[in-house]
Amino acid sequence: MAFFEVLWHGEAIGDGGDLEEALQAYGQLRPLPPSWPDACAEPGADPCIHRYASFEAFLDNADELETIPVTAAMIEAALASAGVHQGQVGEAGGGGP
Repeated sequence: MAFFEVLWHGEAIGDGGDLEEALQAYGQLRPLPPSWPDACAEPGADPCIHRYASFEAFLDNADELETIPVTAAMIEAALASAGVHQGQVGEAGGGGP
């Protein structure tokens, strides 16, 4: 079973057992960016996902099988399917109480 490691600004920020779950890790960023296209366009953001053959391969420091470039549209779709709102909690247009 494949394993996916999520990167943002060169740092691992999450992981997942499938691509959809891995993409949803971007919803854990705090604060959430008000615009994913703007956030992804920031110099050095370079959102991407490393796919490994398995969790064990990841733990054994094996090379990733591929690097998947992540687009703002991919993040938005994954977060929408998970029910995560755009923007920060309490902001106009956000998912505040």
